[in-house]
Amino acid sequence: MNSMTGYGSARLESPLFNASLAIKSWNNRYLELSVNMPAFLAPVEQRVRELLASLIGRGKVELSVRVSQSFVPMRVTVDSSAAQAMAIALRQLARDAGIDASLSLSNLMAVDGLMAFERDADEGQLWSVLEPALSTCLKDFQQARQKEGEHTAKDMEAKLAILEDAVLKAQELAPSADAAMAADLRKRFVELLGDAAGENRILAETAAYLAKHTINEELVRLRFHLDAFRSAMTQAMCGKKLDFICQELNREANTIGSKSSQFELSSLVIAMKDAIENLREQVRNVE
Repeated sequence: MNSMTGYGSARLESPLFNASLAIKSWNNRYLELSVNMPAFLAPVEQRVRELLASLIGRGKVELSVRVSQSFVPMRVTVDSSAAQAMAIALRQLARDAGIDASLSLSNLMAVDGLMAFERDADEGQLWSVLEPALSTCLKDFQQARQKEGEHTAKDMEAKLAILEDAVLKAQELAPSADAAMAADLRKRFVELLGDAAGENRILAETAAYLAKHTINEELVRLRFHLDAFRSAMTQAMCGKKLDFICQELNREANTIGSKSSQFELSSLVIAMKDAIENLREQVRNVE
């Protein structure tokens, strides 16, 4: 089980370029990738994104590649016609403004778009250089997320133990709760109907009432969901599944609370809901 938060880094030194790589992530409902690289690495950006997506299930992920030195040949292109037109326009502007100034090369170089700088590198060459460093960076990143995930799993186990203990105690109280409801129902029948309250009718009404208000089914489902939760924790990219199971756990606890009239059971329901809410908080950190 991996956490959605993590950090990894790597250094790259090669005949093409030297760079530092860093990747970090935060919690997010879906996978959101942000890749920041120099323009000359644009040909391999799609490969980078595909590699990240193959290893990361969800989270807000930022990868930065900062090039400190590049040996990739540079190609400079000049828009000559635009430069000539700009020179004519600048001279005309000086005359119209009554300014006696000569036009210099620096005046033209300050104009955007007249010159373009491109590094000429083959996509295959770039990827062969970048991929090993990127894999090292991702390995460091995954180890950090796994370590954080192990801490999260330990905390989840503690919350599951609290929840299991509350379910076990509720299971022990369930028979006495049913007996108390049956006794209370019989007492009300006698108070309202006296001798006219036949035994068969009392038994039938009591059975129907208990069928609607007993908590045995909810306790069985709670135990099933707890087993499912532990099983899901061993799976990769289990965050969404764990969140769904937490919703089911909370639904069963709410149903028990609505059926319960005993103080002891109500206290146990509070303990259940508190443990489930803590579980959900941790699940929000899981990939």
